[in-house]
Amino acid sequence: MNARAPLLSVRGVRAGYGGVEALRGVDLDVGDGEIVTLIGANGAGKTTLMMTIFGDPRASAGEIRFDGRDLTKLPTHEIAKLGLAQSPEGRRVFARMSVRENLQMGAMLAGGAHFSQDLERMFAIFPRLKERAGQRGGTLSGGEQQMLAIARALMSRPRLLMLDEPSLGLAPLVARQIFEVLRDLNRDGLSVFLVEQNAFHALSLAHRAYVMVNGEITLSGGGRELLARREVRAAYLEGGL
Repeated sequence: MNARAPLLSVRGVRAGYGGVEALRGVDLDVGDGEIVTLIGANGAGKTTLMMTIFGDPRASAGEIRFDGRDLTKLPTHEIAKLGLAQSPEGRRVFARMSVRENLQMGAMLAGGAHFSQDLERMFAIFPRLKERAGQRGGTLSGGEQQMLAIARALMSRPRLLMLDEPSLGLAPLVARQIFEVLRDLNRDGLSVFLVEQNAFHALSLAHRAYVMVNGEITLSGGGRELLARREVRAAYLEGGL
């Protein structure tokens, strides 16, 4: 029996900025219903990979497929329409818009027909956002902004949610809450691709994981399998928990 094709497939992808090559032949898969995490040091190329999947920068070589469709020449807005959504590094909420207006922006790709239903779902997932519905995004705490960034991405009803450093700058308790939400969303069927420096939480959460060093994948395996590896613990967990 042939194995099922991955939902997201990255093969031999190279990309960079100007004359600097940031990705050097990356191979990576995210299966339907999986949580896959990518860890690595600052500057390893993790964010570049996530941005390249969305078409900015463009891959200079290789292939990126989502549900069998080649993404490498599609504009970003067309990629998003296929069922990918991104919660970017730094959250990038619309600072002058209210929480509700931010969520309306996220719902545009879904056409708005299910806005009220989806809004109530986001408020159930993130009760704090319901309390802050009329508050400007720029006045929220860091944790609240991260919740808003994830909820805004979910409003497009994606098949694959891509998150770049969702725990960055958050208090440990808030970071744990974010990871618990991701686990619950995945149990409901959402596929997740997670770029994250918090290796312990990311690897504990992931079905499978990859390690990136200098634009190349150097290790891959089950999340807890990599968590147990001595070289991963030494490099990314500072010798222990």
